[in-house]
Amino acid sequence: MNSLCRVTRRSAIAFTLIELLVVIAIIAILAGMLLPALGAAKGKSEAIKCLSNMKQLGIASKLYASDFNDGFPPRVDVNRWPTQLKPYYVALEVLQCPTEVKQRDKKTPKTNPPKVKPDDAIRSYIINGFNDYFIKGTSGADMSVIVGKQVIESNIKLPSLTILFGEKKTGSDNFYMDLLEGVGNEVDQIERSRHSTRKPKMDAKTTNGGSNYTFIDGHSEFLRYRNSLYPIDMWAVDEQLRTNKILLQ
Repeated sequence: MNSLCRVTRRSAIAFTLIELLVVIAIIAILAGMLLPALGAAKGKSEAIKCLSNMKQLGIASKLYASDFNDGFPPRVDVNRWPTQLKPYYVALEVLQCPTEVKQRDKKTPKTNPPKVKPDDAIRSYIINGFNDYFIKGTSGADMSVIVGKQVIESNIKLPSLTILFGEKKTGSDNFYMDLLEGVGNEVDQIERSRHSTRKPKMDAKTTNGGSNYTFIDGHSEFLRYRNSLYPIDMWAVDEQLRTNKILLQ
């Protein structure tokens, strides 16, 4: 009699195979519902880290200007802005956007080798070349005439609406965003949809999402895909070029 009671009691508390499968199915459904939210949260944290890095570059640029006659790092062919600003930011990782690094293909390094020079370090950002600050005209400008010249911060009329740093396209080696090198050239150099709700692909052409920018006055912010170029081109200094839609095709 006691043996029968023990068997009955044990059967009453055991799970059947069907019950186990139902529990597993429920867990799988819940996981499927949570994964997109977790992915979006991770993407948001990467975008925030990227924005923080750009903010640090903005602070470094302001400190540089205070030490060098109110001017930003001049355009040069060696020891470019990453090297010139290095004394003012802590680590080379500041030059990296986590989202951009993740988008790199398998053949492209995702970590810096030991003792890498700042100009050779992994870099996700591009600085404004300020062509129209020095050169009057439209396109096809000779960039050699502005080598070594500084943009004076106090001469920029709209510092809170003029971009200093932006996110460059993955795979691009450009250091300077050259507005006047060709019609619409800024579109070929900058990444306007780095942080997207869709799964990113290297150099994917999408109008979804947006990217981070640092402005002359030192503040950084996220702008939707079109907003860095429309309704005004925030990379331009010259008032006519800021609103010339022909250049922004």
